[in-house]
Amino acid sequence: QVQLVESGGGLVQPGGSLTLSCNASGSFFNLATMDWFRQAPGKQREMVASITVGSSLNYADSVKGRFTISRDNAKKSVYLQMNRLKPDDTAVYYCSMRIPGAHYWGQGTQVTVSS
Repeated sequence: QVQLVESGGGLVQPGGSLTLSCNASGSFFNLATMDWFRQAPGKQREMVASITVGSSLNYADSVKGRFTISRDNAKKSVYLQMNRLKPDDTAVYYCSMRIPGAHYWGQGTQVTVSS
């Protein structure tokens, strides 16, 4: 049974920073590509960042240079450090785990960037 639990969301002013965390249960973490997605009101869910088992990284163009994804296999956790946040970054952020044949999602955490 895989469960993904996100934390770290909240309200932050433009230009501020937040770090999201996602803790995974189950035995697949070390085999999985881990991602962060987000979904803003009225918009489709979009991939923000991903990190493979070998720590290859991929970022959406809109967050390159501002967001950093990392993982700690011992803690079964993935993180998203978000700097220089903009109002357009406001969304529900979801952690996801991808393994061959399966894709798991967390429940999401709200990030609101507003003055």
